[in-house]
Amino acid sequence: MEEKELTSKKIVKNYMWWSMGAGLIPVPFVDLAAVSGVQLKMLKDMSDVYDIKFAENKGKSIVSALLGSIVPNSLSVGNMGSLLKMVPFIGSVLGGISMSLFSGAATYAIGKIFIQHFEAGGTFLDFNPITVKEYFHTLFEEGQTVAKEMSEKKSKNPETV
Repeated sequence: MEEKELTSKKIVKNYMWWSMGAGLIPVPFVDLAAVSGVQLKMLKDMSDVYDIKFAENKGKSIVSALLGSIVPNSLSVGNMGSLLKMVPFIGSVLGGISMSLFSGAATYAIGKIFIQHFEAGGTFLDFNPITVKEYFHTLFEEGQTVAKEMSEKKSKNPETV
């Protein structure tokens, strides 16, 4: 495995943790904004690894298009997690867990899709979310498993990050 790819995979895992943490923010929709910020920062860090000029506006629109491609099923889970936080006591716990796992999975899928794109010599300007839609769905499902495993690992051993 090439050094850039290995470094990028570490970046994705690190930002998955940050996204999952942001998903636990107890304020509805503030969590969504925080997760988006984390994902954009991840893309910025990855673009630095590949010496690709980061385009924040293009990054935002790509992330929105990718996440929009998993509507209505998965994204509604993320929004529902955010909305559940409005229910006193139990809502913040259930919503936080749901939103945390959704956020980790989405960050994983976005990171993986961009590693592949950057490895192939792509940039933000030539990224087409429509052409990777099905693969993004697959990566999102894979990311749900990875995020759940990370969450379970963390709850069993809080010192492990």
